[in-house]
Amino acid sequence: MFSSSVRPVPQAHVPVVEHEVDVIVVGFGCAGAAAALEADAAGASTVLLEQRSGGGGSSAHSGGEMYLGGGTAVQRACGFDDTAEEMQKFLSAALGPDADQEKLGLYCRDSVAHFEWLVDHGVPFKPSLWDSPTWVPPTDDGLMWMGERAHPFAEIAVPAPRGHRVTADGFGGKVLMKVLGERVAESRVQVHTDTTVQRLIMDGDRVVGVVARHFNETVHYRARRGVILTTGGFADNPEMVNQHAPALVGLPVNSDGGDDGRGIALAQAAGAAVRHMSAGQVGISLIPGMAIRGMVVDPQGRRFINEDVYPGLIGQAALFKHGLKVWVILDEKAYEEVPEAERWGVRPHFVAETIEELEREIGMPDGALVTTIAEYNRHAASGDDPYFHKESTWLRPLESPFAAIDVRRGIVPPEHGGSTGGAEVFTTGGLRTTVDGEVLDLDETPIPGLYAAGRATSGLHSWGYISGTSLGDGTFFGRRAGVAAAGA
Repeated sequence: MFSSSVRPVPQAHVPVVEHEVDVIVVGFGCAGAAAALEADAAGASTVLLEQRSGGGGSSAHSGGEMYLGGGTAVQRACGFDDTAEEMQKFLSAALGPDADQEKLGLYCRDSVAHFEWLVDHGVPFKPSLWDSPTWVPPTDDGLMWMGERAHPFAEIAVPAPRGHRVTADGFGGKVLMKVLGERVAESRVQVHTDTTVQRLIMDGDRVVGVVARHFNETVHYRARRGVILTTGGFADNPEMVNQHAPALVGLPVNSDGGDDGRGIALAQAAGAAVRHMSAGQVGISLIPGMAIRGMVVDPQGRRFINEDVYPGLIGQAALFKHGLKVWVILDEKAYEEVPEAERWGVRPHFVAETIEELEREIGMPDGALVTTIAEYNRHAASGDDPYFHKESTWLRPLESPFAAIDVRRGIVPPEHGGSTGGAEVFTTGGLRTTVDGEVLDLDETPIPGLYAAGRATSGLHSWGYISGTSLGDGTFFGRRAGVAAAGA
């Protein structure tokens, strides 16, 4: 699984310490940057270790959305009232049973303050709303909906758009990490790149440092106050995925290629507990604007979810229930209604004048899709969806000509052929931590000197996921871990 042992090294076996600081942060993504900045601001001498040649991590490859609310300046500028209580109600439902309520409560109550911290550090958010369903807006709008208006969430919490998208031309993760990287460069934080942490150093039950590899040299670091693991998830480690999250095996990974789970393994070797290790984000290969104007069906031609929910929830249902063997069914009018900039080059894989023809082209049972569309159209004509409760805005009868999109072919033009498996994934399970990032052992007792944040932890999540909760909780709890370690 790893090229070297992850078992901790007793301090007595460390011959020499090349570097000694107050706080060691391992991993230079958004959580690591936030942790290092806050540890430094608290007066702790800090070193940030990164196995790659520069910072950014998987955060730099993300869409750049952060799930924030409670009445941020962007929300208010766009005319939306919001409260921490409504935000928590939504996230509690959307992130699934057993989401960490203590973390959720704190995250929601302090969401406005966290937004202001990001802005104060130079992270840009444009005060304008993108009001159409999408993965990433084709504009630089800074606020977007994340399924808050969809059933059942609209009945659970007062809807408000909370997807805060970092201002960018395209994906915003690169802008986020450029800004945070600049703040780190301006601080007193030392950054050691091309440095892979291989083992923790322990003095009794306390973590006091790390053993790292810098090219061909072994380097020992001592932490007077704490070690913070912000090393990302384990989606790039096939053995760990097979062991903990077999449903994700073989699917393309949304990462920088370095989410190898080493930080999780290092902590487990020191006695750490983990949580929700089978959970993951499923970025299904469909265009939300197409799905919401039509329907998503399984191999038997049946709908299985309301298409206006956050598309990652469609992805989870499609993967865990149907192995991603699902199709987007729509008509010509629905396709033409999707702005070209939102289509990402996707065109239908099957087109037919009748539903019967479309069934045969796809290979569905005779009459299955005919029945589904007839029933859908019957209710949509009156703006109703009694089975899945899709918002009436998106309901109308589907008419000839009809089309189908096979999500397993990916978000590429049909002439490119091939298959991407239907989704890109990353893991959301990981180390069990307190709200201050302290890593807990199997008895739910903090391991002295060891902290973690970001996708090395389970964070806010249970089995569900909403875009922006990864960058959001990574930076938020990274900050708290930095403060806690500096004050230890």
